[in-house]
Amino acid sequence: MKGLPGTSTGSISLAWLVWLFSTCVGCAFFAHVLFKGEDKTVFMPGPLSSGHHQLAESCDSCHTDAFGGGPVLQESCESCHGDVRKKPFDSHPKAKFSDPRNADMLADLNATQCVTCHQEHKAEITLVNGVTQPEDFCYQCHESIAEDRPSHEGMGFDTCANSGCHNFHDNRALYTDFLVKHLDQPEVLEAAGLPEREFADVLDMLIEYPREQFPVETLSQVDADAPEEKQQDATVMAQWEASGHAEQGVNCTACHTSIAIESKADADPAGNEVHWTDEPMAENCASCHGIEVEAFGKGKHGMRLAAGLSPMSVGAARLPMHEDAAHQELTCNSCHAAHDYDVVSAAVEACVGCHADDHTVAYRNSKHYALWLAETEGNGKPGTGVSCASCHMPRVSQDVDDYNSRIVVDHNQSANLAPNSKMIRGACLECHGLGFSIDALMDDQLIVNNFQGLPAMKNDSLPMARELMESHEKRKNGQ
Repeated sequence: MKGLPGTSTGSISLAWLVWLFSTCVGCAFFAHVLFKGEDKTVFMPGPLSSGHHQLAESCDSCHTDAFGGGPVLQESCESCHGDVRKKPFDSHPKAKFSDPRNADMLADLNATQCVTCHQEHKAEITLVNGVTQPEDFCYQCHESIAEDRPSHEGMGFDTCANSGCHNFHDNRALYTDFLVKHLDQPEVLEAAGLPEREFADVLDMLIEYPREQFPVETLSQVDADAPEEKQQDATVMAQWEASGHAEQGVNCTACHTSIAIESKADADPAGNEVHWTDEPMAENCASCHGIEVEAFGKGKHGMRLAAGLSPMSVGAARLPMHEDAAHQELTCNSCHAAHDYDVVSAAVEACVGCHADDHTVAYRNSKHYALWLAETEGNGKPGTGVSCASCHMPRVSQDVDDYNSRIVVDHNQSANLAPNSKMIRGACLECHGLGFSIDALMDDQLIVNNFQGLPAMKNDSLPMARELMESHEKRKNGQ
C-alpha cells in the first residue's frame, strides 16, 4: 500500500484501525440506547413543540417502534388525540378524506396524516398551535371559496384561522347554523351561571361506582378505618370528617389502599393482606373519579403521569410561573389538598399559586373574581362565580356509561385553550352571548387584562351569517 507523501503505511493503517474501532463503539452505543436505553434524546433532531416538550425523555411515547415510520406515528397521534378527530368534534375528520369525492385533495394536502400539518422537532417552522404548514394552507382545498361565498371575496387565505372565523378541527362554535341560532343574544345572559355539580346526586345511577366498598352514607371519625396510629393526627381527622368524602361514605382506606397486592409476601404474619399506603396514587383517585383522572392525563398538567414519567414540575413549564413554586409537582393532590379536598381552593388558589402570566395576575382585579368572591362568601347564587376553573376546566355534560350522562369537571385544562374559540361552547356561553364571546376572545389586550372592559374588536362572522340567512329566506320566498 502506497502512502501519502510524508506519511507511512503504518500510520495510515493505524488511523483506519482507530476509525474502525470508533465506528464500532459508536454503533454499539447507539444500538444500546435505541433498543435498551431509557433516555433516547440523543436521537432528537430538534426540540419538541410546547405541546409535547414534557415528553422529551420518553421518545417511546410516540416512536413505539424503533424502525416505525408514518403509520407508527399516526397510531401514536390517534392514541392520544383520536377521539377529537371524529364528528362532531372535528370539522375535518379523517373520514371526510376517505370519501372518494375528496380523494384528489389528498395529493395537495394529505389531511389523513397528523404529521402533514404537525411535524415535531421542527422549531424553525412551528407556528401557533403546533402547526408546521404555512398560514395560507387552506387555499389548497378552498381556492374557489369566493365563488361559493361572495362574502369571502378579497379575503386572504392567511386570515381563515383568525379568531372568530374558522378552526381546522373543532369549529362547532363558528358553524353558520350555530351562529344563526345565537344571533341577537345579549352580552350577559339572563340566566348566567354554571351547571350545578351533581356527582353526589347521581351516585345511585352510576354503574362503575364501587358502592359495595364505599356505601353512600355519612361517616364520622368514629367510623374511620385508618390504622390506629394514623388516627392520632387530630387535624387530619377533622379535615376528613368535614370533607365531601366522609359525607358520601368514602373512608380512609378508600384512598390509602395499595391498588395491587403482588403476592402473599405482602401479607402480615396473620395472613391478612397489607393494603395501607401513606401516599395514594392517581390510580386510587381513578377508582371513583376515572373520567377526571383520564382527562387530567390528556392535558399538560398530567401528560407525564399518563406516559409513565415522573409528575410535571412547575419549573419545567414554558409559561411564566412563580419562582417559589418551581419545585412543586403536579398530581391530583397538587390542587386538591390531601384530606379536605377543598374545591374552592382548587378552583383559584391552586392556579394563581403557580401561574404568573399577565392574564392570571390580572384575575384578582376582574369582574369575574368579584363574582367568585360574592358566591364563595354567600352573597351570590351558586354557579354565578367565575373562577379560573370555570373557564379552563369547565363543567360539561359527558356520557358515563351506556345509559347515563352527568356533569363533570373537564380536568384536561388544555382542551379549550388553542384555538381559544374552543372555549366558547363549553365555558363562555354559560354566561355570555355568542357575539360578545367571539369579540372578547378576538381582543388580545382584553385577554391579557382578564376581560376588564368591553371588547375593542368586532368580528364579522355573525353579520355574515345574518346576511346569508336573510338571503336564503328571500330565495325561499321567491323574492
